[in-house]
Amino acid sequence: MRNITYLFRMVKESNNTNSVLQSEVSHRCSLLCLGPLNFHRQAVGEKICLSHGGRLAEKTENTFKNGLVFSNRPVKIQEKIHLRVQRDSTNWDGALRVGFTTVPPSSRSLPLPCMAIPNLTDKPGHWAVPVNESYCQAGSELKFWVSHGGSIYVAVSNRRYKWLTGVDLSQPLWATIDVYGQTCSILLLGSEKKDLFCTKRSCPAPEPLTSPDAYSHFGSVSDFSCDDCISCLDMKMPGDITCVVCMVKEARITLPCGHRCLCKHCNSRVFQEFGTCPLCRHKIRASSALIL
Repeated sequence: MRNITYLFRMVKESNNTNSVLQSEVSHRCSLLCLGPLNFHRQAVGEKICLSHGGRLAEKTENTFKNGLVFSNRPVKIQEKIHLRVQRDSTNWDGALRVGFTTVPPSSRSLPLPCMAIPNLTDKPGHWAVPVNESYCQAGSELKFWVSHGGSIYVAVSNRRYKWLTGVDLSQPLWATIDVYGQTCSILLLGSEKKDLFCTKRSCPAPEPLTSPDAYSHFGSVSDFSCDDCISCLDMKMPGDITCVVCMVKEARITLPCGHRCLCKHCNSRVFQEFGTCPLCRHKIRASSALIL
């Protein structure tokens, strides 16, 4: 609970600067790293607010639509995307939709269509499937991926379901998620891809929310001003690497684990509050960080 409060406070303070956000961080931890995975910070639905490093997507109003989000990078074939439903509502019918697209999020014009099905799926280069409401209750976790045969699979509670075939594998694919219907917010937990001799994973994410209840202590996103969340529209993105805590200032601190992920301001506070790297939890010593 203290961690969540701290992150919201840091984002609030840092947004008072004139810095802007970066849409995507290019980084590889090792040969077994798939790279960071979060939601694209520009191509988001009108009623969606992103927070927690672009991994938490939540509706800002009580509505069933305008909840589209996309992955920040192309995903690989058989890369299983793992997410959790943080909050739901009984006010609407239907729930989460997941799928893939060959259309880069950065090339999309705003505002986005209000729904993945049928607004996107009626157009070339889009594939999406509805997830049953019973699998989308608060706290539910699921994985979805596209197979080598071009089929979309969804796995829930160790059960795998084949939903759709015909996905075009000749072009890069971005994950598509529609926070639709009863689904109010989702948390991206990362991804993994099993190869013959190893398993590759997305970069270690900051410590996840332990349960949907942890976030509900703050109430709905509508209780916060826009400064409390990551702004997503009409922003120019710098080419340098931004701090993973405030998501605003340049990351100039390289930690002992090798992650260059903190600005000078956040580095001192993370060291005092947590003492570990926000990406991999490696312990930080007072004199071990390198300032670039």
